[in-house]
Amino acid sequence: MWTDGACKGNPGVGGWGAWMRSGDRERELFGGEEVTTNNRMELTAVIEGLRALNRSCDVVLHVDSKYVMNGVTSWMAGWKRNGWRTADKKPVKNQELWQALDTELARHTVSWVWVKGHAGDPGNERADQLANRGVDEVRARG
Repeated sequence: MWTDGACKGNPGVGGWGAWMRSGDRERELFGGEEVTTNNRMELTAVIEGLRALNRSCDVVLHVDSKYVMNGVTSWMAGWKRNGWRTADKKPVKNQELWQALDTELARHTVSWVWVKGHAGDPGNERADQLANRGVDEVRARG
């Protein structure tokens, strides 16, 4: 699975995309919001991608967001221990999305792979295109 978020202005109109491949099967997901942030769209892409899986799966998840990658691999355990507060006792930003992601992570076995965005990784480029389709869809509604 490859996921990506996009935001035109931060905050601004945003989109998210997820591209999944298993064997010869593929699935594309995308959506967006009128007023959001890049970090929220990056998180939403991962949540929606994992949520779309109907059963527990082993997932190799490629993200270009260090915010999502570090949040899951380094920060989330401490946030949960501290009642969803940061080390300096402030509420975690985007807490409801982190909690939704935590719920999805409990359903699957996920291996995290960070990829450099806009650097030619075919899966990341595809997820980026999907995220921008999400932006275009929101703009078309407005």
